Amino acid sequence: MDEWAEAAGRLHEAERSGKPCAPVRDLLARADPATGYAVQEINTRRSLADGRRLVGRKIGLTSQVVQRQLGVDQPDFGMLFADMAFPDGLPIPAERFLQPKAEAEVALVLASDLEGGPFTVADVIRAVDFVLPAIEIVDSRIADWDITLVDTIADNASSGGFVLGNTPVGLRGLDLRLAGMAMTLRGKEVSTGAGAACLGHPLNAAVWLADALGRTAFPLRAGDVVLTGSLGPVVPVAAGDVFEARIEGVGSVRAVFQ
Repeated sequence: MDEWAEAAGRLHEAERSGKPCAPVRDLLARADPATGYAVQEINTRRSLADGRRLVGRKIGLTSQVVQRQLGVDQPDFGMLFADMAFPDGLPIPAERFLQPKAEAEVALVLASDLEGGPFTVADVIRAVDFVLPAIEIVDSRIADWDITLVDTIADNASSGGFVLGNTPVGLRGLDLRLAGMAMTLRGKEVSTGAGAACLGHPLNAAVWLADALGRTAFPLRAGDVVLTGSLGPVVPVAAGDVFEARIEGVGSVRAVFQ
């Protein structure tokens, strides 16, 4: 539909130019999740046609508090491309982003496909190769974060980039629900939480994602990274900031902005 293409074009131009745009909800006759994903898919296919490589997905809106704020009862998802990944502890150019914020998450890396469904948590556990700590850099192409549900879904679930830790950990014997998280900014604690903050358990979020994608054109594949959702409050990012997130039993990861 023309309105979907116009909304996708507005978001694409904001990303290309580095200048935040107006919300896209004013362009859409139906401001519902399905419409948001239709707009998101236009830019996903544009990115793939431009040679970007799809390497995973991010899950958003896993916090019940945030869900209540937006009037929804389920998470959302966005695409992760290889050029959105930054090395642990190495400089990240802050100018790559428009309005960045940092949040600590559990990342799952898959050993096998999750196509079809519906899935059980056992299916997802069998599909997971290893776990990594992660810092997601959330960002919005929409000025002043003036977003509703349809805006953030259309805008690739407000994803900007991510940093993964470098020491893989197996799921066996790891209780992600009780895993505590602490994130510091230049050594000062700025965000805390635990796995239970993510839909009760990060694996619950992963099951939701597998079901949502299993019968689409973009099911989860072996090797994909899944960012399962924030474990604590998000924190605004500025050039010069150094974040370190530690997740009990999973390890630590650093995001260094310059």
